[in-house]
Amino acid sequence: MQGAAPYRLSFVLLGIALVLAWLLNISSGSVNIPFSEVVSILSGNAAQVDTWNYIIWDFRVPKAFTSILVGGGLSLSGLLMQTLFRNPLAGPFVLGISSGASLGAALLLMGTSLFVGMGSLSFLGDVSMALAASIGSFLVLAVVMVVAQRVKDTMALLIIGLMFGSITSAIVSVLAYFSSAESLQRFIFWSFGSVGNLSPQQILLLTGIVLIGILLSIISLKPLNAFLLGERYAQSLGVSLKRSRFIIIIATGLLAGGITAFAGPIAFVGLAVPHLTRQLFDTMEHKVLVPAVFLYGAILMLLCDMIAQWPNSANVLPINAITSLVGAPVVIWLLVRKRKMLF
Repeated sequence: MQGAAPYRLSFVLLGIALVLAWLLNISSGSVNIPFSEVVSILSGNAAQVDTWNYIIWDFRVPKAFTSILVGGGLSLSGLLMQTLFRNPLAGPFVLGISSGASLGAALLLMGTSLFVGMGSLSFLGDVSMALAASIGSFLVLAVVMVVAQRVKDTMALLIIGLMFGSITSAIVSVLAYFSSAESLQRFIFWSFGSVGNLSPQQILLLTGIVLIGILLSIISLKPLNAFLLGERYAQSLGVSLKRSRFIIIIATGLLAGGITAFAGPIAFVGLAVPHLTRQLFDTMEHKVLVPAVFLYGAILMLLCDMIAQWPNSANVLPINAITSLVGAPVVIWLLVRKRKMLF
């Protein structure tokens, strides 16, 4: 398999596109700020209007940085799952980790009257939602990891993960049925997803989670390439299947679970971006795909967040809906145009 050297120009173009998408994202919003002023503020110069500095540095820059973490992290976790299961329909949430996060959030928002323990988290304020969702996602992850040590067949693990997702979704439905209208509305708003409500401490914690996920992905580069040709071939190369699956699942759990906990469930990105990246780079080498997928996902999320912010309006469309509405037609068009299998 080829290394990353032949794709340097593509990486340069992706880097330029990321910077442009970042600038466009920061320039868009309910308050119209001239692009020249945005560049001036980012360069360290004072703005003509005092509030512009606050809007750029305290709201738009953190939101754009969160978009990069969310888009890149979900895309990378999707790549890991598609490679591990050799399934183009696998995404970062096939193991039920996102459903576990949703269950944690649902217990906090809709189950406080039924479960006193979850209600005790509410005193933590804004952190309580992320903490409850994190607990839910990692409890499911822990169960999946126990099962992964006992199941030898990767496809069986995929089915078990989907069943865990179905169970947690069913529990959320039951909670929704018995919850009040106000609690149900709060949960629905959380399920829309958002990249603009994180505090600096939450962004710092999310950054650490994503970096650990990236590091584990880099450690798994050789096993990921081997898994593409089947588990028997991977074993013949000296790859430990249990150890490699453990690391890959942990990386996916950290990325998908952590991002869902802080930003809510965001669909499409983790499933589609790996396919879009393979179409652009035309390679299955993970030394290329891992950084490329992260950059591609970050760019897409920045653009989707920019579209979600209705121009010159305080209304913000659900980012979860925008990612699917914008990206799905692109994927369909590319697959029809290419007319070739992804695996």
